[in-house]
Amino acid sequence: MSHLYFGGADVVELAEEYGTPLYITDENRIIENFRSYKTAFEDYDTDIYYAVKANGNLAILKLLAREGAGADVFSTGELQLTKLAGIEREKILFNGNSKSDDDLIAAVESGVRVSVDSYDELNALASVSEQLGAEVEIAIRVNPDISADINPKIATGLKESKFGVPYGEVMKICRAAHSMRNISLRGLHCHIGSQILDVRVFGDAADKMLNLVASLHEAGIELEFVDLGGGLGIGYRPEEKAPTPAELHDALLPAFERNKAEAGIAPKLILEPGRSIVGSASILVSRVNAVKHAFKNFVAIDAGFNLLIRPVMYDAYHEVVVANRYNEPCTELYTIVGPICEAGDIIARDRLLPEVKRGDLIAILDTGAYGFSMSSQYNGRPRCAEVLVRDGHADLIRERESFEDLLRNQKVPARLR
Repeated sequence: MSHLYFGGADVVELAEEYGTPLYITDENRIIENFRSYKTAFEDYDTDIYYAVKANGNLAILKLLAREGAGADVFSTGELQLTKLAGIEREKILFNGNSKSDDDLIAAVESGVRVSVDSYDELNALASVSEQLGAEVEIAIRVNPDISADINPKIATGLKESKFGVPYGEVMKICRAAHSMRNISLRGLHCHIGSQILDVRVFGDAADKMLNLVASLHEAGIELEFVDLGGGLGIGYRPEEKAPTPAELHDALLPAFERNKAEAGIAPKLILEPGRSIVGSASILVSRVNAVKHAFKNFVAIDAGFNLLIRPVMYDAYHEVVVANRYNEPCTELYTIVGPICEAGDIIARDRLLPEVKRGDLIAILDTGAYGFSMSSQYNGRPRCAEVLVRDGHADLIRERESFEDLLRNQKVPARLR
């Protein structure tokens, strides 16, 4: 009987040892994916800030810190994780459209840069930095009004998006920031979306951002960097060709070269990849609880949208295989469903697989990005374990939750005891 191997390890053996559901991550693939960015952009002054929201496991963050990654963080929790991982504070950008005073205080006290999303936030940050007697370096997040051909829920550069300062107002807010005490305007920031497969749209974003840089330069405001965010997609479907960091380089660099030739300035480039670093580096392994021949052939597994919400939230596609029958002929059409009490808990529709039986193992591929990081305890289900594999050796990097974890932090009033 043929088994699926991942990261050099037998997936069936890992499922037996650690139980299911189980996230398995290939360390070497993360390193390869990150280094592909470093190699592609080695001819231009570029920093790679990993988007922590994609997968915030501390072991993965430590791995990327060793590779020299910076970090794009979206909360105080993500900020603390990156500090624990050893990522240099000079290479951390605190992002987000709705930062509380506590978020701003944590950012200023940590000495990290802040991506400012609005006038309200700029004024609040100026007040916080004044109270703390500290200078804070900032970027202004720009809404470039650029449409990428992606799911609307992950399109963040449209004019109707909640993110960023409208393009036409950027000069005004930059002038305001430039005049403030304790505020040091260092760059511009944008992010146009996620799972982008056509790199030409990145070139459009670079053109618009560098036009702003040139205009600010003419107004006497010098910037150190332009952060173009992340968003490079991966090939979830077998027929999808994922763009490479080298192709992203070729789409971006002409705008930077024109800016240098025409305005005489060459700001540092910052990129914030997340999915393209970790997406293909993990699989979610789940055991079959039942096979039901009804309106469709349903395969009910022990992982649902509590552990992988992308298929339900985005109608996202993930390839699935039978891990313990990996090379057997695919002869039956199945719909893979989870155990959650929701009719929409469907992981994969109408997939051709080998004959599936109770007890088999279904591996859901390309789950390293927005998998565990978006998981929950819905239906009272403790979250699963995670293992990191390298050349066949596995290490537990997150323990399986227990019933006690469901009760953690809950309090029962005395009158109910």
